[in-house]
Amino acid sequence: MQTRFLGNAKLEVSAIGLGCMGLSFGYGPAVSKQHAIELIRSAYEKGVTFFDTAEVYGPYLNEEVVGEALAPYRDKVVIATKFGFTFGDDNKQQNLNSRPDHIRHAIEGSLKRLKTDVIDLYYQHRVDPEVPIEDVAGTIKDLIAEGKVKHFGLSEAGPETIKRAHAIQPVTALQSEYSMWWREPEEKILPLLEELGIGFVPFSPLGKGFLTGTIDAQMTFGDDDFRSKVPRFAAEAREANLQLVTLVQSIASENGVTPAQIALAWLLAQKPWIVPIPGTTKLHRLAENLAAAPISLNQNEINKITVALQAIDIIGARYPEAMQARVGR
Repeated sequence: MQTRFLGNAKLEVSAIGLGCMGLSFGYGPAVSKQHAIELIRSAYEKGVTFFDTAEVYGPYLNEEVVGEALAPYRDKVVIATKFGFTFGDDNKQQNLNSRPDHIRHAIEGSLKRLKTDVIDLYYQHRVDPEVPIEDVAGTIKDLIAEGKVKHFGLSEAGPETIKRAHAIQPVTALQSEYSMWWREPEEKILPLLEELGIGFVPFSPLGKGFLTGTIDAQMTFGDDDFRSKVPRFAAEAREANLQLVTLVQSIASENGVTPAQIALAWLLAQKPWIVPIPGTTKLHRLAENLAAAPISLNQNEINKITVALQAIDIIGARYPEAMQARVGR
């Protein structure tokens, strides 16, 4: 597996990481602990050194699984996790909370669940409008000085927040959604990250599964599948957006690879400091995704894809209205 560097801090990770959320949360029932551990360890054996989790995934369950799975290889991998929420009594209600005292409380739980003494990359999961980002960055700066955190990250933050945070404690990586069907980061985020020397970690690089070509307008999602609430995954939106899938399938066929692989290769080709973190619960899909790393698209191919993408209008918002208010702050 090739490696890449995130940020001016030169955090070296595998060119493709593993988003672990779906093993425990978000896309239906959690897989068995045994299977989750097997998949995570298989990713490591195939060259993945970058693993992404968060306390909110479960909550807490995903960090526990990741911690146990990676314990034998702890000094050989980079673990990223996230803070920024408190939970209701049923653990279902999520309230933004990035107060410094809560961050200090949260990291102790994450360290314990992840079976480690230090978090390699610690993201603020969502910007908390009630807490100045300077206070958040200052708290992380202190945790870095104390040896509990190595690198500071932000997730779904807007340009001004990124600049203000970076001025207090250099940001190593921003994690936000980016794929062939969500290209908004190209407008303001990518130029800013390049200017400041911040790495970019796209989540949902396969469009929450849509770009794989395995989802059509007839498919149904359970109530515990996040996509059941996403406007972009409404049946009529999926029907309209299938033109994007057709395009990706055509390009993949021309290159002798799968749609998922062409979607990941396209992302990798955008910038050398972009590291996507596709997730999966299936071992064969894991192998398929990781095989995208060595695929190299030339500039003519990239330009052709870009022109084709510009001709397609994507239908539907990427988040329900209530969640949309939490991104891009």
